[in-house]
Amino acid sequence: MSSIYEDIIRWDNLCSAFHTAARGKRRGNAAAGFEHQVADRLINLQRDLSNGTYHPGAYTNFFIHEPKRRLISAAPFRDRVAHHALCNVITPIFEQRFIPDSFANRIGKGTHRALDCFQTHMRRYRYVLRGDIVEHFPSLDHAILRAEIAAAIADERTMGLVDAILHSGAGVLVNEYTPVLFPGDDLFALTRPRGLPIGNLTSQFWSNVYMNPFDWFVQRDLGCPAYLRYVDDFALFSDSKRQLYAWKRAIIDHLARLRLTLHETQAQVVSCADGAPWLGFVLCPTHRRLKRRNAVRFTQRLTRNLTDYRAGRISFAELDAGVQGWINHVRYADTWGLRRHILNSHSIPVVSG
Repeated sequence: MSSIYEDIIRWDNLCSAFHTAARGKRRGNAAAGFEHQVADRLINLQRDLSNGTYHPGAYTNFFIHEPKRRLISAAPFRDRVAHHALCNVITPIFEQRFIPDSFANRIGKGTHRALDCFQTHMRRYRYVLRGDIVEHFPSLDHAILRAEIAAAIADERTMGLVDAILHSGAGVLVNEYTPVLFPGDDLFALTRPRGLPIGNLTSQFWSNVYMNPFDWFVQRDLGCPAYLRYVDDFALFSDSKRQLYAWKRAIIDHLARLRLTLHETQAQVVSCADGAPWLGFVLCPTHRRLKRRNAVRFTQRLTRNLTDYRAGRISFAELDAGVQGWINHVRYADTWGLRRHILNSHSIPVVSG
């Protein structure tokens, strides 16, 4: 029986990892450059992983401002292949440990199923407590995360690869983190390695690994019958306001053990009948609305794309892909009139020749 690490560096797994990493990115220079000599590059990657000489490269960092300002860190394409190779093998191990009601970055889950689940709970319970983590990805503590991974992965070489990827991201988000001292900390605690680069496949996956003990705490220890989480956004439902506020106090204490902080002022108990914001929508027991800022951002983006299309800087296929992607997302709410209004007010010209 092969070891976990041997499965990671197996040729067919590396080939699968390349194709997944390149999906939708073949027009980019990084993916195209790698694909130009893909067999040789995969052989070199396999050799480095096999003999222990693999070292991740430097990240390319840039900011995005929608829906909020965030620092995105893009790993070199070669490293993205290694990330996919690792996750291909270890994800099934952790899937057995995750609760069913964690919806981000998991096969068969996703945003729209999280919306369905939230709305189902709204119809059954009177109140909801929503919460999210302050500076989630910059706050994730490497020692706590590594211990959680090692509890499921006993293979030393696999943990060596985990360590290499973790170490490569240390400090990337240091300027995005507001230092916090937790009970029992001394000043040396401020030097603890923390932060997962936003944009890495491993960061998305490891976020679920990190938050999994919290999921089980809410469901098993608190006994909450209706709970779900999407990345760092989570919601608890109950027919008792008092119960939800008691759970909120327990959650604050438990998150501190994970070296995380709740956005306390935003975590309020509200009536389900009055509706609640969730993942870019406002959900009510009987219907859904799109948040106004989502429609505003799309309208602004569509205007920019139309300008680029008229100037010949993007193709119709690229313009259409942006429109269809937005439609596919917002069609899960009551947005027919909104979609018709926005699209009818933006005529798409034909570029001559």
